[in-house]
Amino acid sequence: MSFKNILVPFDNSSFSKRAFNLALDIAQKYDSTIIVVSCIDLLTTKWIDKTTYENALLKKARKQLLKEIIPLQTKAQKKGIPFKPKIIESSSIGRALLSFAKTKNIDLIIIGSHGKGFFDRLILGSITNRIIQQSHCPVLVVK
Repeated sequence: MSFKNILVPFDNSSFSKRAFNLALDIAQKYDSTIIVVSCIDLLTTKWIDKTTYENALLKKARKQLLKEIIPLQTKAQKKGIPFKPKIIESSSIGRALLSFAKTKNIDLIIIGSHGKGFFDRLILGSITNRIIQQSHCPVLVVK
């Protein structure tokens, strides 16, 4: 089995950082491309009308995510691993990640067992759980 394209959902949690580091090792072994996807949860801004204020919040969130992704890109470049960053805006992060994985021919998803959210720390992360159950490709969960 080969893994040409590896998807790593990234939210800057310790679990997603560990998932990325493992993805680096696997990508090096299989000559893979790592696609790091960070998501902006539109449900958290749903109460705000489509205004200049909302657009400013989304722009600020995108800027923050890019800032968090740059060190990952640097690590991948140092190891000679192809790296593609992507930011997705969605009100259903799990569905958006699954759709992205299917349309972009992802061969492996490496995801942290828990995300940043409070409720995600109580049990296996809800997004991770959805990815495990509905993914078309293998999923590696990192603790």
